[in-house]
Amino acid sequence: MQDIYSSPFELTAPIHKVLDYALSHKFKAGVLYLVFLFYFSLPGLSIPLIEYRGNSVSSLMDQRARESFLFYYPSFSYVDIDNVSPYFLRGVVSMEDGNFFDHKGVDWKELKKSMKVNTRRKKFARGGSTITMQLSKNLYFTTNKSFIRKAKELLVTFRLEKEVSKKAILENYVNIIEWGDGVFGIQKASREYFKKDADELNLNEASRLAAVIPSPLKYKPNTNSGYVTRRASMIRARYSDVTLDF
Repeated sequence: MQDIYSSPFELTAPIHKVLDYALSHKFKAGVLYLVFLFYFSLPGLSIPLIEYRGNSVSSLMDQRARESFLFYYPSFSYVDIDNVSPYFLRGVVSMEDGNFFDHKGVDWKELKKSMKVNTRRKKFARGGSTITMQLSKNLYFTTNKSFIRKAKELLVTFRLEKEVSKKAILENYVNIIEWGDGVFGIQKASREYFKKDADELNLNEASRLAAVIPSPLKYKPNTNSGYVTRRASMIRARYSDVTLDF
């Protein structure tokens, strides 16, 4: 007679591994579970194309055009990453995503720290988004914040990391960043604020452009505000720690 307290099924080794992982990595497992709940609601995306040609119009550009009641998208000049100052590339990685070349889309440690800080302060005081997450948001979503949008953003982030090289991710990222009203991309920002091409930026100019990325509509890189000066100084101190691994 079968023991009424025993299961008639035996867990296979792969299922055991999944359960062991879920129990030992509760934070990751919880986030991944919630993210995949929204998998089938994602739009069709031609992500692999990003590897071979730059994206022409981002969701953020579309949003800004609608907010300003424009009948055209803000213009920008796409530039190859090899024609962008290494000072800027290293500076933006050091400040926005120090582990960019090591993680697979999400910096779990940084994300967990950010959640703790924001919970403790009861406000959004620290961001945990990687460069890939920011690219996902800017390319395909609006700035409107919601749990559902964040879950979808994470799914696209995982796809980007799986299907696109780090070099292409960084290249697309620097080409669609917002730097003020109607100013998108490192090439247009370089010309707008410093009257030169992106590959001609010196360390000071590059650090200032990287400094204002979190608040591009509030601060301008060619001004001497305390915020810009302080963050630019931090970037100049950190940029040499970054190696462009591509």
